[in-house]
Amino acid sequence: MTDRLLFEIHATPVSLFEFLAAVAVFALLLLAFAALRGPGGRRRAESDAQMAALARNHAEMAGRMQTLAEILGGRQADFARAVAEKLDSSSHRVNERLETSSRATLENLGALNERLGLIDAAQARLAGLTQEVVGLKEILGNKQTRGAFGQGRMEAIVRDALPGSAYKFQHTLSTGARPDCALRLPGDDKILAVDAKFPLEAFTALKQARDGAVRKMAQARVRADLGKHIKDIAERYLLPGETQDVAILFVPSESLFAELHESFEDVIQKAHRARVLIVSPSLLMMAIQVLQALVRDALVRDQAHVIQAETRRLVEDVLRLRQRVLKLEGHFRQSQEDVSAILVSSEKIARTGERIEKIDFVQPPEGPEVLSAAQ
Repeated sequence: MTDRLLFEIHATPVSLFEFLAAVAVFALLLLAFAALRGPGGRRRAESDAQMAALARNHAEMAGRMQTLAEILGGRQADFARAVAEKLDSSSHRVNERLETSSRATLENLGALNERLGLIDAAQARLAGLTQEVVGLKEILGNKQTRGAFGQGRMEAIVRDALPGSAYKFQHTLSTGARPDCALRLPGDDKILAVDAKFPLEAFTALKQARDGAVRKMAQARVRADLGKHIKDIAERYLLPGETQDVAILFVPSESLFAELHESFEDVIQKAHRARVLIVSPSLLMMAIQVLQALVRDALVRDQAHVIQAETRRLVEDVLRLRQRVLKLEGHFRQSQEDVSAILVSSEKIARTGERIEKIDFVQPPEGPEVLSAAQ
């Protein structure tokens, strides 16, 4: 343990042994210097005594220093071992925590990848929806394609609910006008005209208006366009003796219909006075369902004689079935009587068999005597 490094002087390492040797040499030099300066033998004797005491002290000090160095070395080893154990325990806990964190991080990354996949799929669907909306905007922006779009929705509603004899698309009137759809009411030769060419440009400008002045101009345009369209419908599709007293203007959007009723009540009143009924897809569907019920009732009335004839034949079939059931019941009754007679005969045969088994013969009422051997 004496070779343990204590400190360094100008990058030169100094061990415990070297330090003790230097201290001893320094003490001897001090004693020698004191001896050279003292007068006489007494001083030399005192110097020798002091040197001897100093040597003893030095020896004791060296022993104590060695013991202290050993103690310090042992404690240093214990301290190093404890520090190593603490480091091992800390490193183990750190490794466990790192492993747990890594596992949790991997799980979070997996979940994040799944969510990113869902987000990518949703983004792809959103991109497709955006393309569809852009296409719809292009359709609605073109007057001809927009009319075809509204007419397509109207035709789908009519075609799904009514039979082919109750409607006709692009019907030509006597004046040459051609409404988008002509509905035929039961029992009436007059048609109900439906127009699906709703003016949308003014509403588009109204939606895009940012300030009050532009908005007022757009509202004025809406009133003008709708008023002209309502007037055209009334002039073209309201013909006495050929069409009904009202005509239908189809609006292909529920939101547009709601905005029309909310902000343009004067236009709605003008349409009522002109006998033009403005309907949304849901209202047109309701009207078609009412018309469907009327068509069904008319068909029932037209086929009432057929229904009566079929009912009469059904009653005759029921009566014929009743007669056949009664005849079958007679057969069952006769069969039951025959079965009862068969049971009586079988009982007689069984009794006769028992007498034969007992050898119990009796004389018949009209026949020769037979000796009974029963006893």
